[in-house]
Amino acid sequence: MNQVKKIDLPKILDKRGNLSFFESSNQIPFDIKRTYWIYDVPGGEIRGSHAFKESTEFIIALSGSFDVVLNDGVEEKKFSLNRSYYGLYVPNLLWRRLENFSTNSLALIVSSMEYNEKDYIRDFNDFKIIRNEAQK
Repeated sequence: MNQVKKIDLPKILDKRGNLSFFESSNQIPFDIKRTYWIYDVPGGEIRGSHAFKESTEFIIALSGSFDVVLNDGVEEKKFSLNRSYYGLYVPNLLWRRLENFSTNSLALIVSSMEYNEKDYIRDFNDFKIIRNEAQK
């Protein structure tokens, strides 16, 4: 859990509107292999509820707000994302869920790996076993 970190992104202020950006391995600690976004989430819904064996992610609230809840099998921490000029780096082998989406929120996620269903851990009990094995 100590590898999870909020990463501030460059912010270029301009009276016409501000600009922020990130580049592979400059602001985030991996090369981007996949990008996806989550939007139009109905009130009360939860997204995620899985872990990755290898993939790491960087999650940004481009619009609105939501919470990222991370669990390492022992400890659970909640991170609130609500600005487009910072994001949350989430290493592999952490259970994650996104919840508490505001109206019209937009979550942008970039990943260190292309989509691979075999990288997903979708059962929390399996996750705890795999994580314990990885830490030995």
